Amino acid sequence: MLSGKKIKTKIGKVVSDSMEKSVVVKVEYLVSHPLYKKRIKKSTKFMAHDEKDICNIGDKVKIAETRPLSKRKRWRVTEILEKTK
Repeated sequence: MLSGKKIKTKIGKVVSDSMEKSVVVKVEYLVSHPLYKKRIKKSTKFMAHDEKDICNIGDKVKIAETRPLSKRKRWRVTEILEKTK
């Protein structure tokens, strides 16, 4: 945070860990329908860098924005909030 920019972070669940040092994290959020005002659950998948390769499917993780690491990876896993059993 030296340049004065705030680093974006998101919390999600790991849905794929089949790659080496990479995981796919699904982040869910609620939006309100424009006409009916009902809350709808939507989700987005992010590819994140997992340096130590310790994340497993189902883990709840926190990811932070970083420089581009590959074509689709712009996030990195900062911490594992909850491990699966």
